[in-house]
Amino acid sequence: MSGTDPSQTSKTANDPKLWAGRFSQETDALVHEFNASLRFDRRLWRHDIVGSIAHVKMLGARGIIPATDSQTIVDGLESLAIDLDAGTVDLPAGAEDVHMAVESLLKERIGAVAGRLHTARSRNDQVATDIRLWTKQALLEIRAKALTLQGRLVDLAAGHMDVLLPGMTHLQHAQPIRLSHQLLAYFWMLTRDVDRLNDAFKRTDVLPLGAGALAGTTFPIDRHMVAKDLGFAAVAENSLDAVSDRDFAIETIAALSIMMMHMSRLCEELILWNSKEFGYVEMGDNVTTGSSIMPQKKNPDVAELVRGKTGRVYGSLMSLLTTMKALPLTYNKDMQEDKEPLFDAVDTALVSLATLNTLMNNVTFKSDRMLQSLQGDFSTATDLADYLVRQGLPFRDAHEVVGKLVASCIAKGHGLEELTSGDLENASELFAGADPADLLAPQGSADGRTSYGGTGKSAVERQLANARDWLSKSS
Repeated sequence: MSGTDPSQTSKTANDPKLWAGRFSQETDALVHEFNASLRFDRRLWRHDIVGSIAHVKMLGARGIIPATDSQTIVDGLESLAIDLDAGTVDLPAGAEDVHMAVESLLKERIGAVAGRLHTARSRNDQVATDIRLWTKQALLEIRAKALTLQGRLVDLAAGHMDVLLPGMTHLQHAQPIRLSHQLLAYFWMLTRDVDRLNDAFKRTDVLPLGAGALAGTTFPIDRHMVAKDLGFAAVAENSLDAVSDRDFAIETIAALSIMMMHMSRLCEELILWNSKEFGYVEMGDNVTTGSSIMPQKKNPDVAELVRGKTGRVYGSLMSLLTTMKALPLTYNKDMQEDKEPLFDAVDTALVSLATLNTLMNNVTFKSDRMLQSLQGDFSTATDLADYLVRQGLPFRDAHEVVGKLVASCIAKGHGLEELTSGDLENASELFAGADPADLLAPQGSADGRTSYGGTGKSAVERQLANARDWLSKSS
């Protein structure tokens, strides 16, 4: 707001309202500012002009307006786009929204013929079209950045095939796994995210223009011509639904929320692994920050911020869901609140993906420390139980035998790897002849899990090939 109290005047400067014919008073300045959306919807100007060009071309082709007027408007819009892009012209600050800003600039440029542009359309179907065009572009940009991050995960997995670390459940050591296996888990999470982005794109890729304010139009328009010109795959079937639907925006933010959750989980593990207690990773100086008071600190701010910004995207989803939850058909001014949550969620996801990819390009995994942490952690206990099962003992009985072995080791302050052949045979005669080194080695434990999707080397190599194949088909 300006420094003066806007409630003290009923006049608004530089306010090119195109709907004022019915009104006998100027809009109160405070009301104007509260109602205006140019502050945030100005980023739609390119899409607004593109949509307007397609619309006016159709009007000319259908004979709804003279072909010469149609071409004059197209030329005016195209030149306006060039000037706006170059920064030699700016949207009028006092305009109510981006649509009226563009139209007022067009009128200044080509005169009264600009008034024909709004034939057979409303701001209701116009804004819905602009947002869909913007969202389609945003979804493609996010998808590309997600694929880039997936490519980095694949490269890291390929380069760390023989690195082992403790797999966790309940943040407790569970079984030895490959680092490649863990990295690829996030790859597959992102495949689902990309699928959701693709689905959201399909439902965004529907043209609302031509629905008018809510009931369609009496003019003989060709909506399919406009859809083809703008690259939409389909045309909205119901004019009421066309102007009131924001499902595509909600679905986009929902997809981003899940994707941010996946990135946050990866960041949480990197944060833990970066701690002295784990010591599994070293983050580059170019992706970490220091402390204003503690000279020794090297903080994982990038990972923490991605984790923190996840809540911000969740908030955008809740905001838009709440805005839409009780709106009667069709358009209501509440729906102006659709843009800021959508814009912010997209902006946040884009910068988070880009920055996380930079972080993953500057992380070193400490394989020796990972292997060391497998010593004395009892993570091969299940291998002992599985051996007894192969000798014919029911798993529940085998579980009890090994559980007692673990308890005995804990009481003596030993790890499983310190067990002798005699210790094993005392626990169960079925261990007779077994070599503790073979049964308890982390490498053997991991390599033995060759089931499809498992952490065995052959299984992970197969998984890596599948990941590369998916990435190749999706890029």
